[in-house]
Amino acid sequence: MGLTSQKLQILIALLAVLCFAATVWVWPRLGLRNWKALLGRVGLLLTSQVLTLAALGLAANNWGGFYSSWDDLLGTGGQNAPATINNGQAAKGPQTHTAADVSVLSSKPVPLMLPGAPTKASGGSVQKVDIKGSGTGLDEPAYVYLPPQYSDPAYAHRAFPVVLVFTGYPGTPENLISRMKYPTIAAQAIYQQKMQPTILVMMRPSVAMPRDNECVDAVGGPQAETFYTKDLHQAMAAHYRVGTTGAGWGVIGDSTGGYCALKLTMRHPEAFTAAASLSGYYSAAVDSTTGDLFGGSKQLQNENDLMWRLKNLPQPAVSLLVASSVKGESDYAATKAFAAAAKDPLKVATMYLPSGGHNFTTWNQETPIALPWLADKLSVPANGGTAPGTTPGTSTPGMPPLGTPTPGSSPSSPSPWALPASADEAIAPRPF
Repeated sequence: MGLTSQKLQILIALLAVLCFAATVWVWPRLGLRNWKALLGRVGLLLTSQVLTLAALGLAANNWGGFYSSWDDLLGTGGQNAPATINNGQAAKGPQTHTAADVSVLSSKPVPLMLPGAPTKASGGSVQKVDIKGSGTGLDEPAYVYLPPQYSDPAYAHRAFPVVLVFTGYPGTPENLISRMKYPTIAAQAIYQQKMQPTILVMMRPSVAMPRDNECVDAVGGPQAETFYTKDLHQAMAAHYRVGTTGAGWGVIGDSTGGYCALKLTMRHPEAFTAAASLSGYYSAAVDSTTGDLFGGSKQLQNENDLMWRLKNLPQPAVSLLVASSVKGESDYAATKAFAAAAKDPLKVATMYLPSGGHNFTTWNQETPIALPWLADKLSVPANGGTAPGTTPGTSTPGMPPLGTPTPGSSPSSPSPWALPASADEAIAPRPF
């Protein structure tokens, strides 16, 4: 049975209950003072506690979506092994660095779930995919959200902006759909014209799990930073109509994903023009889950420290949103310090909840504000991306802009989530 199987969780819970009952029943018979009775008591206690902890662990994992499989948990299954992805064509043998590509495994519609919307109104679709990196050889699972306009013939030659959405560590991409509801939030905001039609790529920020890579090109290890800033762009452009310049790409994440969002954008403005960090931190974690990412190099570690970058390097011309809570989050002081240290051309907006925690409840309040803000910073020029087989730089006369409502939708007032770009203005979250 799989790690996230409901049957496994029920089985272990039942075994824990039965073991507890057996311990209560048998305990009087093990009251003798001899080694057999002693071993019996120890065995019953250990078995009961192990089963109870296993049941609690499985329930917590299913609730938080930390690990999706036994291979994910144990670090087995060949995540680092080269893989061949070729759009459904038969493989001709093992390859180590094939062309960047996306393999679509399944697809399902996204329900709009918006009161008052027409029954036939589409929310777009979500595809489960594997993404192959040509430069790193990494093969990572993801989900791709396609807005309803993507399949509209009127937009057949349009390139779309992209938002890379990160989980925290060790999270799973499924969490971004089931717990954070990114596709639904995007679909509703697009329908209400509060957000331009945007493709979402939902992934975790660590490649080759279970190691925490901190989105770093680890010395002697997985090249996570290169995968997200180069390979991912190439793979998406090979399979979808997306912008191919940084102006059309943004990134958002929570916790570790928030740190990665800020860092990738600050270090690679050619790849991302804007980022949003929800409860993120500002320097790479160094602990037993990361190992030595920098090969002992203090310089490399500094370059991945965002406050060090603000103080010692030219600031990039990108837009960032940082979110925290005045009470309940340990990163509040660091977030204020980061925003205060930003100088032109870097733009930093802030969003502070009165209270919150490092959890889904807090992030679910922030996401409906942060995602449209981020999409608003993205732009795809006429030559920013083309459909496969078309000529770069061409456009179709009379093509509707990306903000044009799809059939069945109705115009609405300007977005209440539109946010200022200047660094000294803050975002007030809506009441929920």
